[in-house]
This record gives sequence, structure tokens and C-alpha cells, in this order.
Amino acid sequence: MTTATYETLSASDHDSQLRKAIVASTIGTAIEWYDFFLYGTAAGLIFGKLYFPNSDPFTATLAAFGTYFIGFVGRPIGAAIFGHYGDRIGRKATLIATLLCMGIATFLIAFVPTYESIGIWGAVTLTVLRMLQGIGVGGEWGGSVLLAMEWSKTHHQRGFVASWPQFGVPCGLFLSNLAVLAFSWLSGDQFAVWGWRLPFALSIVLVGVGLWIRLGIMETPVFQQVVKNNKIEKAPILEVIKRQPKEILLSACARMAEQAPFYIFTAFVFAYAVGTLKMPRELILTAVLVGSCVSFITIPLSGHLSDRIGRRNMYLIGAVVTGLFGFLYFNMVDTTTPTLVFIAIVLSLIPHDMMYGPQAALIAEAFTPRLRYSGASLGYQLASIIAGGPAPLIATALFATYHTGLAISYYIAICALISILAAWAMPDYTGQDISEEYDED
Repeated sequence: MTTATYETLSASDHDSQLRKAIVASTIGTAIEWYDFFLYGTAAGLIFGKLYFPNSDPFTATLAAFGTYFIGFVGRPIGAAIFGHYGDRIGRKATLIATLLCMGIATFLIAFVPTYESIGIWGAVTLTVLRMLQGIGVGGEWGGSVLLAMEWSKTHHQRGFVASWPQFGVPCGLFLSNLAVLAFSWLSGDQFAVWGWRLPFALSIVLVGVGLWIRLGIMETPVFQQVVKNNKIEKAPILEVIKRQPKEILLSACARMAEQAPFYIFTAFVFAYAVGTLKMPRELILTAVLVGSCVSFITIPLSGHLSDRIGRRNMYLIGAVVTGLFGFLYFNMVDTTTPTLVFIAIVLSLIPHDMMYGPQAALIAEAFTPRLRYSGASLGYQLASIIAGGPAPLIATALFATYHTGLAISYYIAICALISILAAWAMPDYTGQDISEEYDED
């Protein structure tokens, strides 16, 4: 089957390949995001104490999130590296490389010595491995989305199909928080001494599963068509920057309302609720776990709705809701009432999912096929530098300055406004054929 082309497949074989592509994309992204989110949870809970012990709590948290930010710097680098190869040698081979890059880096984090053992070199090693994590996930997203979306025969289901790789985010979030929660019950200081390392070490098992699944799928019909028509670009990254710079910038800005609040709701919340408000760690971990379970439904549902009402319309609705929800969120969390805090955290991912479900198709469809891996990856991952990476740092600094979560709510509202303007200006290819080259003149 692996030597066949999409043209020789029967309808049933094509459907089988579509299902395999969706499964491979979803499981692969779940593994990658498990690795990436695991670091964020550990940064909020434990890394400040272990790698920056001579700092006051605020500075230690800021430093821990600084190493966390490095992963976001690596994401556009990964987008450029793997986007280049994804548009030249294909989606499948590139995705195997991204999985290995992320998986090995995460596994090695489990063995990084603390400040007590080797001083500042522990934090330096952690930073290097975090950069490799970012490079891996930077190349993962574009390929996973295209692997699923470009096998879709029907124009009217692309939003739903492309939302399944996005489904990997709540899966990874659920698994990473579940792993930390499972080992956080260790008595005394055992979690801080060695318990936190086990979830990182276990990631190597997930990588093996992901590789086995990805090796069994075919290249996408769209990329096969690009090869057949001799449309492979020598330097796809440079070409997409030259031909579609507007789509790259709009994609990055459109993600402000989705990505910045997400990392506030799933990473900063640990430092804020546990460290500042002195709420139980297990309560916050459990709330994020339940919230990620809600996303199992709301992400594909939002992707499906985008096939009905339009990609851009669905995205705009989500951005507006996110801008308003930020105020409700911190009002509820600041009460420190366990029930209200729990509800706020569980609900926080729903506005995010209203954008994240249709986002994959909205961004990927904006780029012409021969440049799609590079363009979609760059647009998506550039947001890491302006949105996701800085968000916990900005939230920490805002709270330190104004001593209220309301300041962070205004930050979320500003991000939402930027996304509304960018999404409004993006092209909407809902229901249109995206297999042919676009007219870029």
C-alpha cells in the first residue's frame, strides 16, 4: 500500500487512508503536546525552586517561565526547518523527524541535574532541551494538519477533519496534567526530588507508539499532485515569505486571542492559584484535567460548525467570547472559593476551542499547496513569540505591578481585539477546492 498513489486507490481504500491519517495526526500531536505542556506545568510548580533556588519566589517563577519561553522561540525555527522539508520531501517523512526531535528532548529533561548538583548549568541544560522541544513542535503542527486535511475528499468537511490534529492539544494537556497529578501524591519532598522526573521519562514510550503509527501511512494526495506536476520549490520558506507575507502575518496575529489566554489558563494559573492564592495544587491540576476533557468535544464541534457557518465567522465568534471571558475568569479565580475556581478553569478552554477548532483549516487553506507546509507553519508558530511564549511572563509582571488579576483580563481583551481585526482580514476558503495552485499575482 505504501508504494501506491492516491489515483490508484479505490473509494474504500481512500477512506481507510483518511482515517489512518486522522488517527496518526491526532495521536502524534497528542504526544508532542504532552511533552510541551509537561514542561509548562513543571515550570509553574517546581522548576523555580529546583533551578533558581537563591531567588525570591517571584523572580524564581519569572526565571522558570523564562526557560519556558525559550520553547516558543524555537517554534518558528522548527517551522522554518521542517516547513522547508515538508514542502520538498513530503509531510510523512518530516513528521517522523519532528516526533523524534521532541521525544528525545523531553526524555532527556528527566535527567537534568538541579542547581544543587551543578549550579547554573542545570538551568542552561534545561534551556537547551526546551529549545529542542520548541523546534520539534514547531514543525509538527503544520504537517499534522496537512496530513489529515489533504486526505479529505469533500470540501465541506475540511474544518472538521483538520480539527482532529487540534484535538491532540487537550489530549496532551490531559495526559501531562494527569501524569503530574499521579506523582504529586508522593509523600514529603519526594515529588520535588524525583517524582516530577517520571512523567518526562515516560514520554519515550509514547514516542515509540507514535512512530509505529506514522510509519504505516501514505503521503497526502495534494503533495503527490505537487510532485507529479513538478511544482516542488527549491526554497519554499523564502518563496512563501515573498509571495504570501500577508497571510503569514495575519495568521500569527489571528492567534493572539487563542494562544496567549490559553497559556495563562493552563500554565500561569499554576503559579498564580497555587503560588500566590495558596490554593491546593491537586485542585488546580484536576480542574485543568476536566477542562481538557471538555475540549475533547468543543474542538471538533467548533471545526464542524466552521464547515456550516464559515471558518472566519466561527473564529470571530470565539475571539469575541474570549475577550469578554477574561474578566469573568479572574473575578471567579480571585474569590479563592474552590467551587468557583474549579468552574472558571473548566470553562476557560471553551472560548479558546471556538477558535482552535476552525483555526487549522483557516490558516492552512490560506496557502497555496506547494508552499502550504512552510506558510502555515510559519504563520502559526510566529504567534509563539508574540502570544504564547510571553503570556505567562506578561501575566506574572502585570500581577506584580497591579496586584490584581483584572490587569491580566485587560491584556486578554487586547489580544482578542488584535485577533478580531486579523481574522476579519484573512481569506476564507470554506467549501472551496484547495488542491490546485492559487493565483498569487
